[in-house]
Amino acid sequence: MLSAPRTLESSPVVARMPTNPVTLVLLLSLGHFIVDLYSGALGALQPWLVQRHGLSLTQAGVLGGLLVFSSSVMQPVYGFLCDRWRNPPFAWLGPLMAAVFISGLGLAPGYGALLAGVCLGGVGIAAFHPQGSSMVTSGVEGRRGRVMAIFVSAGTLGFALGPACFSTVVSAWGLERTWRAAMPGVAASALLAWGLRRAACAHRPSPGARQFGALVSVWKPLAILYLLVFLRSVIQISYAQLLPLYLHRERGYSIQAASYTLTAYLLFGALGGFLGGHLADRLGGRRVILLSMAGSVPWLALFFTADGPLAIAGLLLGGLILLFTIPVNVVMAQELIPSQAGTVSALMMGFAWGLAGLIFIPLTGVLADHFSMHSVLAAWTAFPVLGFLLALRLPR
Repeated sequence: MLSAPRTLESSPVVARMPTNPVTLVLLLSLGHFIVDLYSGALGALQPWLVQRHGLSLTQAGVLGGLLVFSSSVMQPVYGFLCDRWRNPPFAWLGPLMAAVFISGLGLAPGYGALLAGVCLGGVGIAAFHPQGSSMVTSGVEGRRGRVMAIFVSAGTLGFALGPACFSTVVSAWGLERTWRAAMPGVAASALLAWGLRRAACAHRPSPGARQFGALVSVWKPLAILYLLVFLRSVIQISYAQLLPLYLHRERGYSIQAASYTLTAYLLFGALGGFLGGHLADRLGGRRVILLSMAGSVPWLALFFTADGPLAIAGLLLGGLILLFTIPVNVVMAQELIPSQAGTVSALMMGFAWGLAGLIFIPLTGVLADHFSMHSVLAAWTAFPVLGFLLALRLPR
């Protein structure tokens, strides 16, 4: 991993761990699973929301873009507040807000209420991630990659299962009763509020100027790590949003088969994040990033050049290897600046993901209108090659 300069850092964040440290990891991983379960729900709800409210595709797109902005791009704000305040309640309030407002979209009387619900639900999603990712490794000596892998994989699993869960809820009870899906989030928030009282932050908040100085002192490796996450996220979020449409329109899959394929891709990504954290503890973060960037390209290329089961195997294995780096980038950034763990975690997780989505989801659509979705999505496989070349500049 990277070594961090200490001159500009304030005292690192130290958590008063529960009697069993595993309890803290499990609690926060549960919170991550729940909050990302709701972050993946809007895509499943949109067809029903469009039909009920007579929304245009532009209005539906605005809903999706607003969720990306409020849940991802804004994460550094909550990371900054988490690093400055003493024990903010973000980690347990986040799942509650996400559950209430995302599940309540079925009760929205109009488009304005939909916008408000998506925005407030996104606030809950964004608030949880920085504090959760900084607390989960607080006080952990060694094997931080494995701890982060468990935390990250739980969130990826929740994101993968979100569309299926909410589709089941709507099919069983109707759009007006999606509020019932808030119950797991409410229960998880109550459990987190009870369990995290024993893991309250015991550090003195650091002044903003000192925070900025700590970030500036390691800006070069931090910028490389951020760009690596951004390049990976281009593929990750483009596929997550557009893969079913591509498989249905250009490969002749049924809508159901295309949705199942997306779920399988996301599940393999969750497994990849889990394996990547374990590999980082054995091989080091730099080697895992290089392996991920170089190893994913041949499999993703196979997906676009083959057909049938062979193509799907390429997609799943390419996604698995590409997502090795999810926990690795976060842990490396935290080790650069331990005192600003919330801020750098937000940069590596939410901000890079959200910015990639805001830019490349619309760009993919525009280019696909002029060429084809197959050509555009295939072209994005060049980004891991750029990531490999960039990762060579990471300190050893």
